[in-house]
Amino acid sequence: MTTVNAQYRLPQQRNLVTEIPGPKSTALQGRRAMAVAGGIGSTVPVYAADADGGVIVDIDGNSFIDFGSGIAVTTVGASNPAVGDAVAEQARHFTHTCFMITPYEGYVAVAERLNHLTPGDHQKRTVLFNSGAEAVENAIKVARLATGRDAVVAFDHAYHGRTNLTMGLTAKTMPYKYGFGPFAPEIYRVPASYPYRDGLSGPEAAALAISQMDKQIGADQIAAIIIEPVMGEGGFIVPAPGFLPAIANWARSNEIVFVADEVQSGFARTGAWFASEHEDLIPDLVAMAKGIAGGMPLSALTGRADLLDAVHSGGLGGTYGGNPVACAAALAAFDVMAELDLPGRARDIEVIAGGRLHAMAAVTEEVGEVRGRGAMLAIELVHRGGKDPNPELAQALVTACLARGVVLLSCGTYGNVIRLLPPLVINDELLHDGLDVLEDALNELTSR
Repeated sequence: MTTVNAQYRLPQQRNLVTEIPGPKSTALQGRRAMAVAGGIGSTVPVYAADADGGVIVDIDGNSFIDFGSGIAVTTVGASNPAVGDAVAEQARHFTHTCFMITPYEGYVAVAERLNHLTPGDHQKRTVLFNSGAEAVENAIKVARLATGRDAVVAFDHAYHGRTNLTMGLTAKTMPYKYGFGPFAPEIYRVPASYPYRDGLSGPEAAALAISQMDKQIGADQIAAIIIEPVMGEGGFIVPAPGFLPAIANWARSNEIVFVADEVQSGFARTGAWFASEHEDLIPDLVAMAKGIAGGMPLSALTGRADLLDAVHSGGLGGTYGGNPVACAAALAAFDVMAELDLPGRARDIEVIAGGRLHAMAAVTEEVGEVRGRGAMLAIELVHRGGKDPNPELAQALVTACLARGVVLLSCGTYGNVIRLLPPLVINDELLHDGLDVLEDALNELTSR
C-alpha cells in the first residue's frame, strides 16, 4: 500500500457544527439568486471557505469529506503547498503576457513534460488551452486538417464539453444540450461498450460500432474517432476488455485519427498516469484538463508531431491558453504526483473503496454494479429486482450523505450512478469515514 506523506493544513475530519446548509450559506444563496445566472447549477447548497487534503470547510465552519475533488480536479488537494507556492512565485513576476505574443519557459516546460508522460515514445507536440472542451475542439480541428476529411465519430454515453462543437459530441441532452442547437454538422454517434447493459464482450461491441461506422459513414470519410477510455459523465463506464484496442486498430488501419479524451480520467486518477495505459493504447491525440494543474484552469492537447505540426502557424492558440500561472501550478502538480506516487495511491484507493463498495453491493439489491478504475469508482443504482435505472435513489443518496458531512456526486446517462472521485492525497481514515457514511445512508434508504 502507498503511504500518503502529504502534510495537511486543516484537520482531516468530518465535523458538522450547524444544520446543512448553515445560516451563512443560506444567506449567500439568497445573494446568489439575485446576482448569478440561473443556468449555473451547484450540486450542494453550501459555500466553501477553505479546503485541504480530503476536506472542504464551508463558510459556517462545517467540515465535509470531499468525494468529488471539484470533478476530478484537485487530485493533489485543493490547497497543495507546492502548487500554492508555485502560483504565488509566478504571480510575483508576471500573470500574463500571452504565449502567442511574448512566450515564456513555463509553457515549454509543461509541453515537454506532457510529451514525456502521455502514452507512446513517438515524436510528440503539445498545445495548451484553458478547458477540456477547448482541448477536445482543437483535437477535431487538427484531425480534420491533417486528414482532409470532415466526419467525426463519438459514442453513446459520451461527454466532451459544453461548447457548440463539443455539445454535438456529447450524448446526453439534459442538461448539456437541451435547447442549444443546432449543433456542428458531420458528427456521428455509434454504440459504446457498456458491459452491464449490453452484455457484449469487447470484441463484439467493437464489431458492432465498426460495422455502423463502415456502413453508415464510410471509413474514408472519417477524420477522427473520439472516446473517453473510462466514460465520465456517462456513468464511469469501463469498456469491456478488447473494445478500445479494436477501435484504435481499425482507426489506424483506415488512417483515422484516434483521440483519447482523458480530461477526467488523466493524471493518476485511474491508477496510471492515463487511463489509456490500462489497455496499452497509444492514442494519436490525447485531450487533457481537470487534474493537470492542481485546480488552476489549464488544458492540453498532446499527440503525434506530424499531426500537430501540420497546422499552419496561428491556427491553434488563444489569449489565455497556457497562462504562466497555470503552467507553474501544473509543473508543481506533476512533481507532487510523482513524488507521492499518486498513481499507486489511486490503486490503493481502489482496493479500499472498491472492496467496501462490493461489500455494499453484496447485500443491497439496488446496487446493480460496482465499476471503475483506481480512484474513479462508481455504483450504478437500479430498482430492486431488475436493471431499471433508479435516479431517485441516487439523488436521495447525494442529499443524505451531504446532511452527514460527505460531498458526493452523481452522474450517468440515466442519472442513476454515484461516483467517487476523492483527492488522491486523502488519508485512509477519512476515506473509511466517508465510506461509512455512504454505507449507512444507502442502508437507510434501501431498507424502507
